[in-house]
Amino acid sequence: MTVRGIQKGPAMTLHFTPIPTETVRAYQAGGPDANGQMPERHISDGGGNPCRHCLGMISEGAGMLVLAHRPFPEPQPYAEIGPVFLCATPCTAGGGSEVPAMLASPDYILRGYGADHRIVYGTGAVVETDRLLTEAGVRFADPRVAYLHVRSARNNCFQCRIDRA
Repeated sequence: MTVRGIQKGPAMTLHFTPIPTETVRAYQAGGPDANGQMPERHISDGGGNPCRHCLGMISEGAGMLVLAHRPFPEPQPYAEIGPVFLCATPCTAGGGSEVPAMLASPDYILRGYGADHRIVYGTGAVVETDRLLTEAGVRFADPRVAYLHVRSARNNCFQCRIDRA
């Protein structure tokens, strides 16, 4: 696996995946969020507003949306809904094999989900940011894990998804 450019153990390419562009464009056009409400429009103070689409920080003075998002295909008991920030104007989808710059906190919750979009018990933990790729590889060694969520360790907010590339 490549960890910030350093080869560690068996090769596995991972991909940090943002909220899909078509979903983001609907929110940016004023479409309802997961609670059926219109996204709130705010101006970023530049103090930690990570866009879950470009996977970068929203610059001070830039427009941003605050809304409830459900990063699952349909409602079910494990389909958490929570607040996210997005750039208010169209931005380019981020993602790739490197840890996104927006993941600037010291640690995050990393949690595995199965193909049925339900938590794979035993895969959730608070992980130091510099260990995200290593710990993701450990979780993907479990064949029940289809994808991972990276969530705020303080507020449980969805940050992005990690997939096998």
